Amino acid sequence: MPRRNLVAITLVGALSLLCWQNSQGAKPKDEMMELYGVFVDAVEQVEANYVRPVPRKELLESALRGMLTHLDPHSSYFSKSDWGQFKKQIEGSFSGIGVTIDIDDDSHKLKVVAPLVGSPAYVAGILAGDTIEEVDGTPTEGMTPQEAVEALQGRPGTPVKLTVLHSGAEKPETLSIRRAQIEVPSVMGDVRKGDDSWDFLIDKDRKIGYIRITSFIQNTTEDLKAALTALKGQGMKGLVLDLRDDPGGLLSAAVEVSDLFVEEGMIVSTRGRNTKERTYEAEKEGTFTDFPMVVLVNQHSASAAEIVSACLQDHKRATIVGQRSYGKGSVQNILPLDKGESVLKLTVATYWRPSGKNIHRFKNAKDTDDWGVQPDKDEEVKLEGRDYIAWHNARLKRDLISSHNPFKPKAKDDGDGDGKVPAIAPPLNDKQLDKALDVLKSKLVDKASTARK
Repeated sequence: MPRRNLVAITLVGALSLLCWQNSQGAKPKDEMMELYGVFVDAVEQVEANYVRPVPRKELLESALRGMLTHLDPHSSYFSKSDWGQFKKQIEGSFSGIGVTIDIDDDSHKLKVVAPLVGSPAYVAGILAGDTIEEVDGTPTEGMTPQEAVEALQGRPGTPVKLTVLHSGAEKPETLSIRRAQIEVPSVMGDVRKGDDSWDFLIDKDRKIGYIRITSFIQNTTEDLKAALTALKGQGMKGLVLDLRDDPGGLLSAAVEVSDLFVEEGMIVSTRGRNTKERTYEAEKEGTFTDFPMVVLVNQHSASAAEIVSACLQDHKRATIVGQRSYGKGSVQNILPLDKGESVLKLTVATYWRPSGKNIHRFKNAKDTDDWGVQPDKDEEVKLEGRDYIAWHNARLKRDLISSHNPFKPKAKDDGDGDGKVPAIAPPLNDKQLDKALDVLKSKLVDKASTARK
């Protein structure tokens, strides 16, 4: 790249920064020019001396990705093709192995936030908290989030080989996974019916409903409304809302879901350095309020899942059971570049609970600091290490489609004359869910006692 072109780019950038400096207090002009000069020299050295030619666009995009990765794990640069893939994820459909990833702060390797339920990664045994050591023989240490997405996604049916270290394991294992078109199921139950649809009534005698939200995408609110309406039609008296292993998703979906259960007051607020504080308020219309609730969270519940659980806890709409949540309470805005041909996903603010407490776990935060969502008093139930792996594997077996589930126990005709064999789910040892059900049963007893008085 001719130096005069780079200098021209530098001058344009410097003029823009100078204008911004007048109102925002940016770095002095001479300092910025000096830093741009270092960048120009580095690009020229790479172009002149690197072992192979590298396209200028690739160099500049790599520089952008490196800059944003340095800021935090959630800020990133998307090229035109990358942005298309990202939009597919939030719309609920994309091609890949079906896993949400992050960059580990210590090892700088790929860390699994959560596998998407029913995805190839989920079925292969990938767990939340796993470290992906290699992808097709390439070490993941130092990979950017976008490089990781490019490595893991691909055409349906194509294979990818992962070297994975489970949390608490001594040695990694190698898994071969075939990519697929991922249709993300956002709202799920505990077990499937004989026709493979979800049965959302977990305790038919006490009329207790159970709904899992696995991620917050565009169709989450409508799917949740449908499940709640079906449960109300069955006489539901109490609800367990399971947000464990939910990596989050859209802020709008989190606000809409919270609004389904809270009649009034703040749902969440966002605060940033150069953004105006924004508050999201609940509206009474369409609210489901005439039943007690318990919300399940664990160490992998993040972002939108934390917004919902914090809102319901602060409004005393639900009891929180499980483990302290992940602490991902930052807001990313999509900022267009190059006339919309590419975008920045930039962290610009943090989420704050209705109580005014912080959700985000900042770097070097202590366990004693305010972040995330804590279980209510006496409602903490830890599930870690081998216990967590055992629960996850059992959960996987129950989630598989009934008609193709090799783990499903054999069942006999129940003799009701319809010729159909009832669905029997594989067993699940779930201490956290058991605790949630006990809490809810106690609430129902208290509610019945109060009604009699």
